[in-house]
Amino acid sequence: MANIDPGVEAAELAPLPSLDSLPEWQQLTPDKVVLGKQLFFERRLSASDQIACASCHDPDLGWADGRRVSIGHNRQQGDMNAPSIINSIFLHEVFWDGRAANLEEQVIASWSNPIEMAGDLEISVEKLSKIDGYSPLFEAAFGDPKITVDRIATSIASFMRSVNMTDTPYDRFLKGDYQALSTEQIRGLHLFRTKARCMNCHHGSLLSDQQYHHLGTSFERVGNFLGRYRITANTGDMGAFRTPALRGISETAPYMHNGFARDLDMLLSLYNIGWWQNAALPDKHLDLPLAQLSSLIQPLELSKDEVADLKAFLLSLTGHLPYMKPPQELP
Repeated sequence: MANIDPGVEAAELAPLPSLDSLPEWQQLTPDKVVLGKQLFFERRLSASDQIACASCHDPDLGWADGRRVSIGHNRQQGDMNAPSIINSIFLHEVFWDGRAANLEEQVIASWSNPIEMAGDLEISVEKLSKIDGYSPLFEAAFGDPKITVDRIATSIASFMRSVNMTDTPYDRFLKGDYQALSTEQIRGLHLFRTKARCMNCHHGSLLSDQQYHHLGTSFERVGNFLGRYRITANTGDMGAFRTPALRGISETAPYMHNGFARDLDMLLSLYNIGWWQNAALPDKHLDLPLAQLSSLIQPLELSKDEVADLKAFLLSLTGHLPYMKPPQELP
């Protein structure tokens, strides 16, 4: 039996569902995916003509960017770590604080964010309308060559939904190939379900509860420390960020919403000690509640060998990462 705290509704571990089983609005059409791929790598959507979605979600870097926090327009530094887009088709909400209800909203938010791409949406549409190579792509995807903000967002979101990794050693093990995991990885899977307490937040087919928790990584006046509180204004959401899914985790360091943990060894050490409760500052900023460490976080007291087994299991969550070369820029 999995070690689940009272009140936690944890789904059993399972392979990801078939893409064919998703709601109709999420079904992928090849022409939109082809157009979306071109736009995902299109630098001319940005104000500087130098930044594309792929700048922070690079296929060479696990579809993340390998930085603690991302760098955007005019070399401005953001305050969040760029998550991988792999398996984003299964997300209920997008961004670390869940402020976007779907990938289409996320695309527009990042495209127009003055620190990220800094794009003026209508100017971007005008720029693309002057590029002859886009007309046949939009016509194939939408039935006519008209270029609009919504069509751009829809196409990029469609491409993002096509970037998936559902065949990992872990998935093959769940489907009955019991040789897919090593002895160490099987021991790590058992720890993941029991003593390591991982399944309180990382459960179900996505290995995420898609909820928001504070782990001690939000520091007042440092980057985005509000988390989900910025959206809900609920005291319990102060400093809480979305539980990430874990497939491909070995390729997407650094970890946490602000890139605080540089690698898996540091990440596992932090969980093993139980993170920490932030102390209130003497000159507390504004009238904000103090972020409270999630009640699901406790010291684990894992031995060195147990930590090694748990790490071995996490490595089984990466299969053949989807990779592709950027398309040629359209003239």
